[in-house]
Amino acid sequence: MKAMSARDAKHQFGLLIDTARAEPVVIEKHGRPVVVVVAVEEFERLKALDDAATDKLRET
Repeated sequence: MKAMSARDAKHQFGLLIDTARAEPVVIEKHGRPVVVVVAVEEFERLKALDDAATDKLRET
């Protein structure tokens, strides 16, 4: 997983998008992670897993 400062993310937004399409990118502010940028496909996969887990919990 790559990391990028918030400032670099702002100034190199195109690079951020290109990188995040291939692998998650952690955005750091003052050296601390604040968000992770992921490709839409990865987000949808994670959302489906979360939805399935939530549905399973509701069944019990």
